[in-house]
Amino acid sequence: MSATNHNNAADLILTRVVDVPPALVWTAWTVPKHLEQWYCPRPYGARVVEMDVRPGGAFHCLILDPKGDVMEDIPGCYLEVVDKERLSFTSALTAGYRPVNGSSGFPFLFTAIITFEAVNGGSCRYTVRALHGDEADARKHADMGFHDGWGTALDQLVAYAKAHLAE
Repeated sequence: MSATNHNNAADLILTRVVDVPPALVWTAWTVPKHLEQWYCPRPYGARVVEMDVRPGGAFHCLILDPKGDVMEDIPGCYLEVVDKERLSFTSALTAGYRPVNGSSGFPFLFTAIITFEAVNGGSCRYTVRALHGDEADARKHADMGFHDGWGTALDQLVAYAKAHLAE
């Protein structure tokens, strides 16, 4: 995945340096009980159905409305897992690299590439790159609030990691 070509018009990117070590950010992303605590901007929530953090493993999450009812059922597949450095998954495939059957439960398919880079003696440069099939899907994702939503979720991740995952 490191040689991935990026089409800027079909990609959305969020990059921030956060004052949490990459190892803790990684843990927040790869342990179900931790991911559920921060993954969706409050008052929305998440429930992990399956998380098999390895290439070809399932990433299956339910997005919950404020009442706890399922809003979206999003199956996915991990494409790349580089311990504490890089995590990639897609909504276009399910476990074992099987193509999704019909609709993925989300209004478009995308691939997320998340990198965790140590900087400034203990901080993390956190980058999310959301790859879409075309500009129209990238626009849909942007209009749904990609930057605000993923940014708010990152703020929640940082607060959660500091309170519950401190080394």
